[in-house]
Amino acid sequence: MMYIATYIIDIVALVYLIVLLYSSTSLNKKRKTPFLMGSILTIIIILAEAGTVFIGNEHFNSRFLSIIFNLIGFGLTPVISIVLTLIFDRSFFNSHRIFLVPTIINIIAVILSPKYRLIFYVSPSNEYMRGDYFFIFITVYFINFLLLVFSTLDMGNKSNYPIMKKMLILSVFTIFGTSIQLAYPQAYSSWHCITLALFLYFILLSEFDSSFDTLTGLYNRAAFDKFTNEITSQKPFSVIILDINDFKIINDTYGHDYGDKVIHEVANIIRKSFTKNYICYRFGGDEFSIIGNEIDENAIELNLKNMTTFLKEKRDEGMILPTVSYGYSIFRGKEVLDFYKLFKEADTQMYHYKKTYKELKSKI
Repeated sequence: MMYIATYIIDIVALVYLIVLLYSSTSLNKKRKTPFLMGSILTIIIILAEAGTVFIGNEHFNSRFLSIIFNLIGFGLTPVISIVLTLIFDRSFFNSHRIFLVPTIINIIAVILSPKYRLIFYVSPSNEYMRGDYFFIFITVYFINFLLLVFSTLDMGNKSNYPIMKKMLILSVFTIFGTSIQLAYPQAYSSWHCITLALFLYFILLSEFDSSFDTLTGLYNRAAFDKFTNEITSQKPFSVIILDINDFKIINDTYGHDYGDKVIHEVANIIRKSFTKNYICYRFGGDEFSIIGNEIDENAIELNLKNMTTFLKEKRDEGMILPTVSYGYSIFRGKEVLDFYKLFKEADTQMYHYKKTYKELKSKI
C-alpha cells in the first residue's frame, strides 16, 4: 500500500503540473504541448506500474492484465525523453529521424516480449521476470535520455545561457533515481524521481524563457540586471550600449506597429553582428546592451561596423530603418570592478555619438 500511496501522490503532483503549464506566463507557448504530452505519458506509465503491483498480490491475479501493463510501461518509458526533446526543438526529428530508430526497436521488442521473452516475461502463474534482452530497454532509455540532455545543453549554448551546471545536476539526479529501480526492481523509485525531474525541468525552463524579451528574442532587462548583479569574477569583459536614432520620429510617422517592426529588425541585426562571445540584451524601449568576453577594441569596432553595414543593406533593400548610436567600455581585470562606472562610460560615449549624429544631420 505504501507504493500505491506514492503513485497517488505522484499523479496528483503531475495533474497540478499540468495546471501550472496551462496557467504559466513565463514558459514559452511552444514548449507547453510536448511538456503536456510528457506529463500525461508519465501518468499513464505510473498507472500501468501501479496496476502491475496491484494485480501481483494474492488477492487479485491476472496474467493478461499484467502483460498489458508491462507492455505500456516498457513501450512508453523511452518515449518520454523523446517527447521532452521536442521542448527545445519541435522540428528536431524532422531532420534527425535516425534518432527515432532505437525507440522503434524497443517498441517492437516489447510487443514481441510476451511470446519471446525479449524485454520481459509473465509466467502462467503471473510471475514477472526480466527478459533475455532486457539490456535493449536499458540502452534505449539512456540513449533517449542523453539526447534530451544534449538538446538542453545545445539550447543553452546557442543562447549563451548558463544552464550547463543546472542541467548536469538534474541529469545526475534523474539517472541515479531511475537506476535504483533498474538495479532493484522492487524499489519502485523511478517514477517518483521522474515526477520530481519534470517539476525541476518546468522550473528550469520557466527561468530560461522568462529571461527573454518577447518582441526581439534577445535577453531582457531583468536578465541583464541579474547577470550584472552576480558578476564576481575579475575576468576581463566589455560592455556595449546601443540606442536607435530618431525612433520617436519613426513611431510618430509610421505608427507603433512599424516601430515594433524596426526594433525587431534592429535586434536581429545586432544578434547577427555579434558572435557567441557576446550576450545581447534589449535594455528597454529602443535601447540595447551587450556584454562580451572580447576586450580587443579593433574586434569590437569590427562587429559594430558589421552592424552598421547590415543596417545599411536593409535600407538599400527599401526598408525604412534608422541608424544606431553606440558606445562601449572595457574592463581589463586589473582593478576593482565598478560595473556602474563601466556602464556609465559606455552610456556617455553612446550619447556623445548620438549628439554628433544629430549635429551632422542638422547641417545636411
